[in-house]
Amino acid sequence: MAASELYTKYARVWIPDAEDVWKSAELTKDYKQKDTALHLQLEDGTTLQYKLDPKTKNLPHLRNPDILVGENDLTALSYLHEPAVLHNLKVRFIDSKLIYTYCGIVLVAINPYETLPIYGSDIINAYSGQNMGDMDPHIFAVAEEAYKQMARDERNQSIIVSGESGAGKTVSAKYAMRYFATVSGSASEANVEEKVLASNPIMEAIGNAKTTRNDNSSRFGKYIEIGFDKRYHITGANMRTYLLEKSRVVFQADEERNYHIFYQLCGSANLPEFKDLKLVRADDFHYTNQGRNLVIDGVEDAQEMLTTRNAFCLLGINESYQMGLFKVLAAILHLGNVEVKDRDSDSSSIPPNNKHLTVFCDLMGVTYQDMSHWLCHKKLKTATETYIKPVPKLQAINARDALAKHIYAKLFTWIVDHVNKALHSMVKQHSFIGVLDIYGFETFEINSFEQFCINYANEKLQQQFNMHVFKLEQEEYMKEQIPWTLIDFYDNQPCINLIEAKMGVLDLLDEECKMPKGSDESWAQKLYNTHLKKCALFEKPRMSNKAFIIQHFADKVEYQCEGFLEKNKDTVNEEQIHVLKASKFDLLVELFQDDEKASSPTGPPPGGRTRLSVKPDKSRGGQSSKEHKKTVGLQFRNSLQLLMETLNATTPHYVRCIKPNDFKFPFTFDPKRAVQQLRACGVLETIRISAAGFPSRWTYQEFFSRYRVLMKQKDVLTDKKLTCKNVLERLVQDPDKYQFGKTKIFFRAGQVAYLEKLRADKLRAACIRIQKTIRCWLARKKYLRMKNAAITIQRHVRGYQARCLAKFLRRTRAAIIIQKCQRMYVARELYRRRRAAALALQRLLRAYMARQQYQALLREHKAVIIQKWVRGWLARQWFKRSLAAIVYLQCCVRRMRAKRELKKLKIEARSVEHFKKLNIGMENKIMQLQRKVDEQNKDNKCMSERLSGLESTYAIEGERLRSELARLRGFEEEAKSNASRVASLLEELVRLRKELEATQSEKKIIEDWADKYRNEMEAMVAELKEQNNLLKSEKNNLNRLIQEQDQVMTDKMQKALAEQTKELENDLNEERTRYQNLLMEHLRLEERYDDLKEEITLTVTVPKPGHRRTDSTHSSNESECTYNSEVAESEESSRGREDVTKAPLDMSLFLKLQKRVTELEQEKQSLQNELDRKDEQFQRARARDEEEHKKARGAELEYESLKRQELESENKKLKHDLNQIRQSMSGSAGASSAAPGSPAYKVLLDQLNSSNEELEVRKEEVLILRSQLVSQKEARHHKDTMTEPMPYTEELKNMKDAEEITQAYLTLKETNRLLESQMQSQRRSHDNEVEALRGELQSLKEENNRQQQLLAQNLQLPPEARIEASLQHEITRLTNENLDMNADDPSKYRESRLLVLRRMIDLMEQLEKQDKTVRKLKKQLKVFAKKIGELEVGGQVENISPGQTVDEPIRPVNIPRKEKDFQGMLEYKKDDELKLVKNLILDLKPRGVAVNMIPGLPAYILFMCLRHADYLNDDQKVRTLLTSSINSIKKILKKRGDDFETVSFWLSNTCRFLHCLKQYSGEEAFTKYNTNKQNEHCLNNFDLAEYRQVLSDLAIQIYQQLIKCMESILQPMIVSGMLEHETIQGVSGVKPTGLRKRTSSIADEGTYTLDSILRQLNSFHSTMCQHGTDPELIKQVVRQQFYIIGAVTLNNLLLRKDMCSWSKGMQIRYNVSQLEEWLRDKNLMNCGAKETLEPLIQAAQLLQVKKKTDEDAEAICSMCHALTTSQIVKVLNLYTPVNEFEERVSVTFIRTIQTRLRDRKESPQLLMDTKLIYPVTFPFNPSSLALETILLPGSLNLGFLTRV
Repeated sequence: MAASELYTKYARVWIPDAEDVWKSAELTKDYKQKDTALHLQLEDGTTLQYKLDPKTKNLPHLRNPDILVGENDLTALSYLHEPAVLHNLKVRFIDSKLIYTYCGIVLVAINPYETLPIYGSDIINAYSGQNMGDMDPHIFAVAEEAYKQMARDERNQSIIVSGESGAGKTVSAKYAMRYFATVSGSASEANVEEKVLASNPIMEAIGNAKTTRNDNSSRFGKYIEIGFDKRYHITGANMRTYLLEKSRVVFQADEERNYHIFYQLCGSANLPEFKDLKLVRADDFHYTNQGRNLVIDGVEDAQEMLTTRNAFCLLGINESYQMGLFKVLAAILHLGNVEVKDRDSDSSSIPPNNKHLTVFCDLMGVTYQDMSHWLCHKKLKTATETYIKPVPKLQAINARDALAKHIYAKLFTWIVDHVNKALHSMVKQHSFIGVLDIYGFETFEINSFEQFCINYANEKLQQQFNMHVFKLEQEEYMKEQIPWTLIDFYDNQPCINLIEAKMGVLDLLDEECKMPKGSDESWAQKLYNTHLKKCALFEKPRMSNKAFIIQHFADKVEYQCEGFLEKNKDTVNEEQIHVLKASKFDLLVELFQDDEKASSPTGPPPGGRTRLSVKPDKSRGGQSSKEHKKTVGLQFRNSLQLLMETLNATTPHYVRCIKPNDFKFPFTFDPKRAVQQLRACGVLETIRISAAGFPSRWTYQEFFSRYRVLMKQKDVLTDKKLTCKNVLERLVQDPDKYQFGKTKIFFRAGQVAYLEKLRADKLRAACIRIQKTIRCWLARKKYLRMKNAAITIQRHVRGYQARCLAKFLRRTRAAIIIQKCQRMYVARELYRRRRAAALALQRLLRAYMARQQYQALLREHKAVIIQKWVRGWLARQWFKRSLAAIVYLQCCVRRMRAKRELKKLKIEARSVEHFKKLNIGMENKIMQLQRKVDEQNKDNKCMSERLSGLESTYAIEGERLRSELARLRGFEEEAKSNASRVASLLEELVRLRKELEATQSEKKIIEDWADKYRNEMEAMVAELKEQNNLLKSEKNNLNRLIQEQDQVMTDKMQKALAEQTKELENDLNEERTRYQNLLMEHLRLEERYDDLKEEITLTVTVPKPGHRRTDSTHSSNESECTYNSEVAESEESSRGREDVTKAPLDMSLFLKLQKRVTELEQEKQSLQNELDRKDEQFQRARARDEEEHKKARGAELEYESLKRQELESENKKLKHDLNQIRQSMSGSAGASSAAPGSPAYKVLLDQLNSSNEELEVRKEEVLILRSQLVSQKEARHHKDTMTEPMPYTEELKNMKDAEEITQAYLTLKETNRLLESQMQSQRRSHDNEVEALRGELQSLKEENNRQQQLLAQNLQLPPEARIEASLQHEITRLTNENLDMNADDPSKYRESRLLVLRRMIDLMEQLEKQDKTVRKLKKQLKVFAKKIGELEVGGQVENISPGQTVDEPIRPVNIPRKEKDFQGMLEYKKDDELKLVKNLILDLKPRGVAVNMIPGLPAYILFMCLRHADYLNDDQKVRTLLTSSINSIKKILKKRGDDFETVSFWLSNTCRFLHCLKQYSGEEAFTKYNTNKQNEHCLNNFDLAEYRQVLSDLAIQIYQQLIKCMESILQPMIVSGMLEHETIQGVSGVKPTGLRKRTSSIADEGTYTLDSILRQLNSFHSTMCQHGTDPELIKQVVRQQFYIIGAVTLNNLLLRKDMCSWSKGMQIRYNVSQLEEWLRDKNLMNCGAKETLEPLIQAAQLLQVKKKTDEDAEAICSMCHALTTSQIVKVLNLYTPVNEFEERVSVTFIRTIQTRLRDRKESPQLLMDTKLIYPVTFPFNPSSLALETILLPGSLNLGFLTRV
């Protein structure tokens, strides 16, 4: 492809510019090969000729198409060069407000100097689990990629964050660590992630400072390893630091500060715990005031100190250690203020008692003399002697500063070590992710040793970066099987060799440091001699002999040699160190202890620390000296080598931070500074490596989709790969410009732009053709319309003119007549109005004049009255004030005289003679004085009252008089205290008189002012009267306005009412949400508690004493399927405790037995009486010939009842005896192997239980068969003897409905089948035990005969004697047997006891059977009562011939089925409760089983069982059934909570169970929906309102589980189906992508589409409908589903720039319309689901509307009411044209939107909360299903339940 094809007219290029680095221009003329210049036009319209280099003929860089500008990945640009990169970053940063951009494997982060809302937990959740290319560039995406690769590849990772000071390295590293702490959590109980984050404020306090470039610049490098366990939870962390800038401790440049911790200390100096530190302001310390700018805007140092201290506490550094650290830091500050004075030219001294040195020594615990001495002296050692030499002032100050730097470095190292200890975890580390926050390439006007080390480190990192990029490129080519050609890239190994190789810069520096008289100048000469003219990267400045230049990878840097040797040596006076080591301060000693002891034996040695090990032990002096000789450069080189080894062993991820400007202006881009950093950080090198190969890479499917327009129909083949090859060979002639890989096509730089140009030309030509055709068609249609319109208009106009003429003639004649009448009427009306107006004016004028005259007279009269009263009041006030003043003066004068007299009296009283005189009659005088005192007190009281009155009069005076009065009172008080001030008081009185006169004059002035005010008021009244007319004229307007305002206020009130109602609804929903969130948290804690309990059960096995009896049919599966409720366990444990604590058999047992037997007798007697009464009624209704038979039957029943009564009492007694025997046997459990709990005993009990169950089954079968035989016999007897038909024959004939007969027959058939299968299974299972059972039955018969004999004897006795005799007989028999057996043989005794036990258990089983018989008799009584009623009614019915009943076949099984009247209850045994829960809840599979059942059948079955427990009034059974059911549902949900069908099934059944409890509760609010039959089934004995609340809470928990399950299924589909998949093919073309590939939007075989989402929604809906979920609940679920879809789609749209385009908006709207169509199909449009999609709909509309003018901005603001301002601005910033025909959104338009929306009150949150769950409600939904019609399917295995 020749250059002439690209450099054509209108092509845009980049040309160099001095200010903007690169400037865009457009060619105005095609370029030809022989041209020496390009004709260009700049963007401002100026034209120029760009001359080409005649030698190279290099053309300027071409500019990328506009659709490629602003790409997320710089490698996606077709032209990869410096101006394209710079322009792309600028557009993203300035126009789109995007600070992150990919550049291949590098994340470029530009510091915005502004807080952005893109780091919240919602953003973290959005990036968690996403591929790196699927979202917009972000630091979280890099962190997620590192975390994912660590888990997938099981390889350690590193994130290398670099950049110059102020670029945002520390913040980026901090956010990366926050991401790891949020998404991974900690593996231990301690919150490790909080500790990791807490280390940041500590390290910032001691290692960060304010510089001219950054307010929080890190002055050290750090590498933090965050450890993870095998489950990839954070276990701990470790930190390594590099090259702390110690010189900042003693020196700061202008506008810079020392480390933050010093200013935090000074800002907290007023705290009581810091008083001993003697701290003052930071301005007063030399080490903190050199920068002359001590405050950082927006930062409060005292508050930051609290944060630092809290972080110390969180990391386990206690208060004592903290105070020790603060002491050391305060001592450093005081050390900086120690003044050193010259003694002479060669010596110096510190004045004695220097306060700062004193404080330093007190804080550090050292002696003042030693420290002051060694600060001004040094020790020189020779081979034979030691000299102490004084040092001059400058050296002493340097030694002081060196000591301060050394102490701070030791303190820094100590803190880092303790932070590492706090972050260390006992959990084994499986892998780690390292975060390297290190300084970037630096070059200043003066570069010294620090910049040299920094740039050396960046050379090493750049080399590692280049090799990694080269390796990735090679791997990509090899994977795609592209021929690998060696790519030339910059290798900086020569520069590294220049620095670190033998005879390199560092080697020569260390060698010079060893020389006795080494200096910077001699070192510079060695450098010149060694490397100058020998190494191309080393140069010497022209004008200096103390500097050298090194050509780094980024730029040339000139280093000043001055200070290199001193900084490399980092020497400190050893004697000063010895003084500090001798300190009494433990922490200081710990800081300076030996390195071997200070460092952790397992932790890595901290790198980059300048250590100075001074050991006082003379035996190790050699080692100390050797350690001292270890230079800073050597230490840094070793630590850097260790760092490089660590990085090479990990997978690196690169973050390059860019500083956009030097003035910290937000979102301001300086191209010069940016391009300088891009060159320095290696981004351009990455671009160059990528551009050297094939930077643009497309999959075949993406290429086909994008460039389908360039293909002809014949070119399109079934094989898309072959199609792409053919098209490319035709479009691009040079085969070297592209390569075909396995899955991708690789293009050289610029080829994609060429293809885009061809595509744009093709589309432009197609558009022109379409426009031409459309315009022709429109013009033709317009011409035809105009022609037809003209003809039609002419026809209508002519007819109209004719009609108008006729109309005009008629109107002219009529007008003349009307005018005549009208003029007459007008003249008459005018005269009348004028006459009426004249009369009205006269009347009004005369009335007005009369009122004015009256008002004038009235005012004059009232003015006279007012003057009279005012003058009188003023006179009285003047008199009162004068009187008060006179009285006050009199008081003062009298007081003064009294004091004088008192003074005289006191003088006289001192004399002895006077004292003697006074003693005469002292008592009388005292009494007189007492009276005088009382009188004076009264006078004082009167005076005080008078003074209070005067004060009240003074209160009406002005403020000035009050102030003067206060002064007078002050003078009065002074007069009382000092009598000598009377003269001054008199003067004050004179002054007061003058002021009184002035006040009087002021009064006169005020009176004059009042007169003037009165005149003005009169004038004002006149003006007001004039204005009154105007106000009257405005009255109507005001009334109209008031009415309008009334209407407006009404509308506002209605609107406010609606808003208030909405707020109340929102509050209710919020309250429900909070409550349901609490339920969710409670469920989580409950599950956690269950898990912990299970873990404890598995780890700690505690044997339980005693024996638990279990059902033999499922005892083997008890551990897996049987569920014991908590209530049952507690009751069983309480029973166990009772069994243990009960005493042996005593006399109290007889009394209890007697009382219980008496109660049973009374109950049975009442039942017998009722039975007799019902039997008599039945006998009267029967025929005479049946009467004798029924009497015999009644006698038989009476006999059986009596026998049953006695047997029941006997069995009850035996049951208690059995319990006593068990207790006695358990008491002697340790004495015999056959005791309860032993294996033999358990075997016997199991056999006994199985035999009893078999016996019970056989007896039930015998009873059933007997009842059927009796029924058949009675029926046959009645057929032969009776002439009237039986009621059951009438019922049978009345069954005319075929469906009812069929249902009865099927039910009977099912019952017969179940009975038959049950009998066969029981027969097969018990054939082996028949012989044993026969023997036992024989023994039982014998025992029964004996008991009957005993019963016959007892029947002759009274009831009380009968019971006592039977009890006495049985106890005597048992006692005798026990004594005999025990006396004969103990083993036989035990066997006999077992036989007795077996016999008693059999009797207990018989008793249970008798209870069951009683219940059946009760049911028969009801049946008999019903039959009696039918017979009474049937007597009035006509007789039916006997022949109809003779031939009627009799079905013995159907008869009892029809006679039963089911009451909607299910009976079960207490022991079958666990089986019920197991079969109905735990083992029930919704899939398959639930399909064949009626919806909610498990809920109905549970409620019918609950009704039977309520019918029996058994509160324990009700409680255990409800508790077991609830806990079982929770258990199955915990086990299978991720299965949507299971959760939906139990949500439906739980809600149905809740509705049943409400429907049959008996409350009127619920029963009004029931039928009469349903109301008969209401609960009678228990109020289950509390359990309804428990079930409601359980339903809420299941609903939330359902939403989570549904969300987990939908989440992977939403983004692919709603955003990425092209539902409308061809609307949105695929844009070129870079190295970070996104998921293809073409529907491949594993990708989700919109149809996948709709199919899943259909599956959810059909499953819920099949399970019988309430319609209202389905609506709430669908609403939540659509909210999740809308929220996830919108969040991804806001985080993906490539999705914000016009065509994507069309796709989204189409997808939303399909969802709405789905809602309409399901009749769910009113469920609120559509409203949840409103934000997404408005976002799609925002992508499609015009975005240019102010009218467009107004339309957007009114349209996007569901979007927040930040979301609208984000979408506008991200809007990216896919084709050249679209335009970007201007910055001005976005600012206009922000201005219009700034008054909105909304949340600043950018993303929607995808975890939000709407509060759920369960509206009451009664069931119309009758409980008595419910049948139990055989598949549920609930044969033990009996319908009642």
